[in-house]
Amino acid sequence: MNKQLTQHILAVDDEPFNLDIIDQYVSDAGYRVTCAPGGRRALQALEANRDIDVVVLDRMMPDLNGMEVLAAMKANPAWAEIPVVMQTAAAQKEQIAEGMRAGAFYYLVKPYEEAMLLAMVKAAASEAVQRQTLRRELHKLHRGIQLLSEMAFRFRTVEEARDLAEFVARCFPDAPGLQLGLTELTVNAIEHGNLSITYQEKSQLLLADGWAAELDRRVNLPENAQKFAELRVTCSSENVRMHLRDQGKGFDWRAYQELSAERAADPHGRGIAMARMLAFHSLEYLGQGNELRCVISLHPRSEAV
Repeated sequence: MNKQLTQHILAVDDEPFNLDIIDQYVSDAGYRVTCAPGGRRALQALEANRDIDVVVLDRMMPDLNGMEVLAAMKANPAWAEIPVVMQTAAAQKEQIAEGMRAGAFYYLVKPYEEAMLLAMVKAAASEAVQRQTLRRELHKLHRGIQLLSEMAFRFRTVEEARDLAEFVARCFPDAPGLQLGLTELTVNAIEHGNLSITYQEKSQLLLADGWAAELDRRVNLPENAQKFAELRVTCSSENVRMHLRDQGKGFDWRAYQELSAERAADPHGRGIAMARMLAFHSLEYLGQGNELRCVISLHPRSEAV
């Protein structure tokens, strides 16, 4: 079978059988795979392959366990931003929470099905693409952007949400996590806000690889034809303030403000928490949850008020 090899996945597990399974599933999905039979070999593979996009990392290994590998990755600037999918037979909430706090935002609990593995890898690979795109594009900014004081946008599709997040991020090179964080928020405004896709529906759609088709169907329904989300950006020398609003019924945002061990095995559901961690100095939902305000401080020592 001829498949176009795209992103590079590092699979790490001390069990040869498990490595073979991951290699087969992920390779068949069109990814390029490097296998490392243990933690020390994983670090060697990262040294030898500077194009690793995602690491699928076993937690329980005898030589150097997954948490130790993850700590080494986060301590190395060359590897710190590589998304990690932690796989383990240990499903205790405190262990999952520990891994997420250490930077493993994606979690697979053994035994898992092929669809779940691929959904996690796809989500992590998408995150890697967004980060890489941001780094490549930031240097293309025009000096005239520094003269902006206010911008207002409206958008109605997920594609427009992503394009908008990229554009706004390029305006503010001092906020390196902005594209990823703003993408999460603007996409949420469309899919969960205007198009009313529930958390459970998105989980099922991702596992069945039907998410994109359902988005396209819903955005073209007559009742959604005139639904827009709006983003207003106000700039100063000290900070950037954003006001995002959609036309949905809102949601209980409180459950999604922090990384949750209960949702760690889901292929989504960490976007708001990641946006708070990576991009914004403050993020506040208003009213019923279809409106939010967030602030980026342009100077680390400045206090965003």
